[in-house]
Amino acid sequence: MFTLRFDMRAPSIGAPATELYAAAIEMSAWAEQHGCVAVVLCEHHCADDGYLPSPLLLGAAIAARTKQLMLNLTILLPFYDPARLAEDIAVLDHISAGRAAYVFGIGYRAEEYAHFGLSMSDRGKLADEKLGMLRRLLAGEEVEHGGRQMKVTPRPRTPQGPMMSWGGASLAAARRAGRNGLGLLANGGVTGMRETYEKSCRDSGFEPGFVLIPERDAATNCFVADDVDAAWDEIGKYLLHDAMAYAQWNPDNAVSANITTATTIDELRNTSSHVILSVDEARKRIAAGEMFNIAPLCGGIPPAIAWPYLKRFAQLQ
Repeated sequence: MFTLRFDMRAPSIGAPATELYAAAIEMSAWAEQHGCVAVVLCEHHCADDGYLPSPLLLGAAIAARTKQLMLNLTILLPFYDPARLAEDIAVLDHISAGRAAYVFGIGYRAEEYAHFGLSMSDRGKLADEKLGMLRRLLAGEEVEHGGRQMKVTPRPRTPQGPMMSWGGASLAAARRAGRNGLGLLANGGVTGMRETYEKSCRDSGFEPGFVLIPERDAATNCFVADDVDAAWDEIGKYLLHDAMAYAQWNPDNAVSANITTATTIDELRNTSSHVILSVDEARKRIAAGEMFNIAPLCGGIPPAIAWPYLKRFAQLQ
């Protein structure tokens, strides 16, 4: 089993965005038939390389082409009007027949908050306020707030709305997940995160839910090649772009998975964030039960180059 992730970065060294979006949809439909269990779509704004700003739209396109594939969408909640978001979530719940789940976060880039005319200092308050309204709206309640009377139709296919979790890599994120009775799908871990989450759940009258806290050295971008050296020559520059772009956004981040200080392809080869495995090594790790995260279009890899890597991995399932 494996998951696909599409960030939709389209730097100048890579393929045009139109080709990448078409490929992401085609790859999702193909991968569903070859062992893929979920597609992960994350959100960022104002990225020079066009990082996916609208996971709901891409999620709907993928849902329309698939039947069983789960969709895991990361949503930066402070940036949304809760009524509009609830409507979009409800519609996608019908399009996907209940296959879409959500991981909410608050974001960490000042440029994004400026883009939406919001203050980063208000992000926790905004998240708490909007999460409460969103959940009530998806449950079918009429919500009055700030002089507005909100009611969402159609109701979601899933009673009370789709599965929701909270993301992040901090104790504050763990507490927010716990006090709202959500699962915790972290993108990194700090000491005491699980314990803080579980205590926050119980203090708020909830039983702890699903928890995923990745290790700092977890591989988040995996490829499989017949010739590893040749593969680094072919796709190394795209992987390096992805790695350096995340590092630029997270200059002091020492906890999240997928963050590296590598600035050359040779340095990246010695990290664990972006990995190219030999067929034999990949086969051993699959046999040992490892769950792989595949980002076939990482860093804007042209689809003609990306497809063989995806198919090669799928053949090992």
